[in-house]
Amino acid sequence: MDTDPPHPPPAERGRLSALLRLRPYARPYRGWLVLTVASAMLASLAQLAVPLIIQRVVDGPLADGDRAGLIPYVGLALVFGVAEAALFFVRRWAMNHSSLRLERDLRDALYQRLQRLPVSFHDRWSSGQLLSRATSDMSTIRRFVGFGGVFLLVNLVTCAVVLALLLLTYWPLGLAVLLTTVPLTVVGLRWEKRYNAESRLVQDEQGELATDVEESVQGIRVVKSLGRSGLVFDRYDRKAVRLRSLQLQKVRTLALLWCVFEFHPQVTRALILVGGSLAVGTGALTVGGLVGFVALFTVLLWPILSIGFLLAQAQEAASACDRIGELLDAPLTVADRPGLEPADVGSPARLRFEDVGFTYPGADRPVLDGVDLDLAPGETVALVGATGSGKTTLTALVGRLYDVTAGRVTVDGVDVRDLPLAQLRSVVAVAFEDATLFSMSVRENLTLGRPDAGDDDVDEALRVAQAEFVHDLPWGLATRIGEQGLSLSGGQRQRLALARAVLGRPSVLVLDDPLSALDVHTESLVEAALRSVLAGTTALVVAHRPSTVLLADRVALLQEGRITAVGTHSELLAEVPAYRDLLAQDSELSGAFS
Repeated sequence: MDTDPPHPPPAERGRLSALLRLRPYARPYRGWLVLTVASAMLASLAQLAVPLIIQRVVDGPLADGDRAGLIPYVGLALVFGVAEAALFFVRRWAMNHSSLRLERDLRDALYQRLQRLPVSFHDRWSSGQLLSRATSDMSTIRRFVGFGGVFLLVNLVTCAVVLALLLLTYWPLGLAVLLTTVPLTVVGLRWEKRYNAESRLVQDEQGELATDVEESVQGIRVVKSLGRSGLVFDRYDRKAVRLRSLQLQKVRTLALLWCVFEFHPQVTRALILVGGSLAVGTGALTVGGLVGFVALFTVLLWPILSIGFLLAQAQEAASACDRIGELLDAPLTVADRPGLEPADVGSPARLRFEDVGFTYPGADRPVLDGVDLDLAPGETVALVGATGSGKTTLTALVGRLYDVTAGRVTVDGVDVRDLPLAQLRSVVAVAFEDATLFSMSVRENLTLGRPDAGDDDVDEALRVAQAEFVHDLPWGLATRIGEQGLSLSGGQRQRLALARAVLGRPSVLVLDDPLSALDVHTESLVEAALRSVLAGTTALVVAHRPSTVLLADRVALLQEGRITAVGTHSELLAEVPAYRDLLAQDSELSGAFS
């Protein structure tokens, strides 16, 4: 089903307030930005010297027939031309130095923010929306900082200076030119708001399209196996057509702006020629003055014509700042409290859930309600329950992927919210059912949580997870396994994820059904090796297979968000009908435990 972008375009938000978000990131490069603006300003002003020189030449040497008198003016024009070229070089050098570094800093800040934002945030946002903000929106801001913003300021100042010179040259004609800018300004401001809203819609739709492309590429095997390439393409095409429609509307608005800004100077130039000729005829203006006036207005043409384009670029940059600001302003609901210091945590550690409750944002009812569970140091507890009972949610609370909404989770008596996240996630290791691997080498994937691990530690983790197959890969541990590890089978990916979790011998080990993709033979080998690991750590294991349950010292039954029974497997099988019923739903379990 097609969905709208998560946030509608805030058309009522001011462009200036959006662009002011850039101030903290621009501050370190303030000197370079000042140099960029100053060099662009001086280069623009250098252009104004040529019309003034032309006026002097026409009324002086040309009128008097003094050819020798032309030489100083030609030399002066050459000096200003060389100065303009040099200033152009300085502007480009300073512009690239400042805008590219600012883009880098802003992108770093955004990426760091995405890493710090809680899982609940990423649950709500599509990856395509995040990707478009981190790429295309960043480029839009860089172009505005390096070019659009500079020339918007420079051209406005140039317009003011030229208009002042026009008034000084012949004030009636200069005043007429000034009055013609009033309707131009009114039209520009009116269409500017419309263009802002349309730009935001285009940027959001690009994010939706990027999401579709990413999902179809990652799920290409599923799409092909189900023969649904046509359906996926139709879904993509609908969004592509909508994006094209939005872009065409944006182009039409921009074309109207350009039409107005192109038409205005032509009418004004005609007015200058008619009015100037009459003034020359009456002697109120010299021929040189008219030529200089026209030349000055010609210099004014580019600033006038560029206003529409630069205002459009400013609107796009403002929309980009708003879109990026939505991420930078998103609350860090899972974060370290100020002044938090590391606490002493034993290995293995005691893990306790004390009256824990949890409700997903926007949900009507809690997923967990009043959960109490105590895991002694070195104990392994298997967590069993029907699908949707809250098992995965409960395991996510240990490492603070989510924060409890009631009660607390403690490690060695310390609330996990009172432990720095860096420490908590070094003493708590998690292996998820869906094994996620990254586009890096096998060794880098294994040591992601413990970069200082030695070869012996890595080999031991591979042995425990029965993942020695990596040595048969083309370059062994140095083999790059590809995006999402799709070059490996599901069981291989799961074994590598398990090896990554046990590598650091954590104080608390959380395993969310980590053996679901393994065949029976490999599973028995992994379980045999896991026993030695579980003996030295406190482990909470989500179990669906009988053999996994038998790894545990005790079993906890989770029903509708509550722990309803805790005991050994034999005790629960004999005393808890709900536990027997749950096992009886799987013929394999029933046969194994009868």
